[in-house]
Amino acid sequence: MADVATTEKSGKVVIENIGLLLSGDLDKPVLDADTIVVNDGIIIAVGRAGDCDIDQADLRIDARRTCVAPGLIDSHVHPVFGDWTPRQGQLGWIDSTMHGGVTTMISAGEVHLPGRPKDIVGLKALAITAQRAFDNFRPGGVKVLAGAPVIEKGMTEQDFKELAEAGVKLLGEVGLGSVKAGDEARQMVAWARKYGIQSTIHTGGPSIPGSGLIDKDVVLEADADIIGHINGGHTSLSVAHVCELCEKSSRGIEIVHNGNEKVAIAAAQSAIALKCPHRIILGTDGPAGSGVQPLGILRMIALLSSLGNIAPELVFCFATGNTARMRNLNCGLIEPGRAADFVFMDRAQHTAGRDLLESVSLGDIPGIGMVMIDGIVRCTRSRNTPPATDVPVVVGHH
Repeated sequence: MADVATTEKSGKVVIENIGLLLSGDLDKPVLDADTIVVNDGIIIAVGRAGDCDIDQADLRIDARRTCVAPGLIDSHVHPVFGDWTPRQGQLGWIDSTMHGGVTTMISAGEVHLPGRPKDIVGLKALAITAQRAFDNFRPGGVKVLAGAPVIEKGMTEQDFKELAEAGVKLLGEVGLGSVKAGDEARQMVAWARKYGIQSTIHTGGPSIPGSGLIDKDVVLEADADIIGHINGGHTSLSVAHVCELCEKSSRGIEIVHNGNEKVAIAAAQSAIALKCPHRIILGTDGPAGSGVQPLGILRMIALLSSLGNIAPELVFCFATGNTARMRNLNCGLIEPGRAADFVFMDRAQHTAGRDLLESVSLGDIPGIGMVMIDGIVRCTRSRNTPPATDVPVVVGHH
């Protein structure tokens, strides 16, 4: 798998003739615009062609009236090193997920590393190494935020301070290590938060033999920043307990592909009923026992829209802007100053839906025609989605 240089610059990119522009912002999910201008990987203008400076572009793309949305963010993955996963013995899974529209992935712990160290010195070393490695290596151009240590008994405030100073910004799923009691977890989560490290807690039954149940009371007491896979990974708490978590906690509500689909819908509907849809974020929780899902985020969007009866343009925000805001990322929203990470989509060929949004609300996943990361084209017609009805074309290249 080719290493993508993180230093490559896009120059000036003009994307014109956009048919539907999804913003990633729940407050205004559809923008009244048909043009985006990018300079060196950053959006500098969004609007109508006549109001934007579209001259002298290094790269010009005709979107051919298809949809442009922010690149999707997978809030819950378990990477190890490179573009390989020992969990399923698969190569190229991250690049493959980019073909499913995902431009950013967030690690919930490098837990599948063969022989993963569980002593405190070793787990800190692994986290720092993983953070550095994925900072330097971007499979398919995907931004993988890794280095998420699984906390163990005996860690002190100083350990969290050291991790933060070394550049670690995430904790692996709380509950995957020896720290399983609510009070113990709460103390470590608070130390992490003090030093700017964001935490996620495992929710539900054990994922693999040896891990344990994390019930609603532990989740509430630990008070991690993200209620990880609230719909179970794989086994879920009851709908009543999941709804109680949505109500009694103000933290992120993470819904994943590798969980209980019925509860996924209940959690999303609960958050909407509680008037806090901004708390919903999406992940796959792959690689896992059910494998790698290159189209996992698109499938979640189609599931929540079609069976959850949630407008598709809002569900796209769950997978983009909501996650970006909650995790302080410079992507996920289409507005000046943000990273130029885009997925170009159209309704799949022969879907019953008359347009992209209707097709998603009917349960079909869209076809991807192009993915851009930092203003650079990373793939054209996706090798994994059904074929898009129309795809964007590069019309000019200096």
